[in-house]
Amino acid sequence: MLVDGSGRRGDYQPWIGLVARLVVGVVWIWAGATKVTEPVASVQAVRAYQLLPGELAEVVGRLLPAVELVLGLALVLGVLTRLSAVLSGLLFVAFIIGIASAWARGLEIDCGCFGGGGYDPDAAFKYPWEIARDVLFLALSAYLVVWPRSKWALDSVLFRRTSTGE
Repeated sequence: MLVDGSGRRGDYQPWIGLVARLVVGVVWIWAGATKVTEPVASVQAVRAYQLLPGELAEVVGRLLPAVELVLGLALVLGVLTRLSAVLSGLLFVAFIIGIASAWARGLEIDCGCFGGGGYDPDAAFKYPWEIARDVLFLALSAYLVVWPRSKWALDSVLFRRTSTGE
């Protein structure tokens, strides 16, 4: 926690948490919304990584957009923030591994992060930026795991803490 000049806990953490929740939540909503209407393209994007067997790639490709939307809504609304942040972090780790694996194996594919997928001749140039972006979102998710309380979160209404007086 941050401490102001008077020695009291600063009130910055809940605002930082709000920003982290909104940034990561909007990213998940955007990612899910761009894929949810095109399940075939989503499945093709998952298959392009060549990491999952066909049937599992199909299931993941079809479920991922809905998972992203629900996760994004939970974070934006501040519902089950810590759990949502843990799931968000795990997904970002999986995406970082997937992109790094494609890069290491010389695959030239669009990450499929916001729709699309398939062959991309500029992929090798984009991979480092995509990994860096996902590391940033992973860091924001990790922040919310450690400090899940934030401004304007439904968690604060649903799970009131009476012992702290807040």
